[in-house]
Amino acid sequence: MGLKDYIRDIQDFPKKGIVFKDITPLLSSPEGTKECLSLLISSLDGKKVDKVVGVESRGFFFATLLANELNVGFVPVRKPKKLPFTTISASYQLEYGTDTLEIHTDAIKKGDRILIHDDVLASGGTAKAVCELVEKLGGEVVQCNFLMELTFLNGRKKIEGKEIFAAMTY
Repeated sequence: MGLKDYIRDIQDFPKKGIVFKDITPLLSSPEGTKECLSLLISSLDGKKVDKVVGVESRGFFFATLLANELNVGFVPVRKPKKLPFTTISASYQLEYGTDTLEIHTDAIKKGDRILIHDDVLASGGTAKAVCELVEKLGGEVVQCNFLMELTFLNGRKKIEGKEIFAAMTY
């Protein structure tokens, strides 16, 4: 099976007109998970990584696996008021309004080489905000990894200049 065979389309979720890409069949398959993790790791091709930043919430699944495989730390980026220590935040545009993400101020040290991982690159707002948080703390974004990229939404434009890898494209 190919990776896309593990992705289930859900019509009209979370609202009418949207086709949601459900990754739970991938997560429930040890073979699919191993195949996807191997592909994400191979995309790094010898790059040095000090920490993996995972984006709430679906980005956490593979970000922790990547951190474990690379033998480096995992750093969560979360919605406001979900992290218990001192944080910094970055806001980004949604279709209707804005949203905010936070990271602990001590999570990344100056010069840390960071792999950012999220489940999907869509319009790019989330990825851009996470890159800003990493760089504000002095980290260097080595690569932005995604399970899938929705190319028709042109999210790459918001993180131009960053190395990007997606295991699947739509």
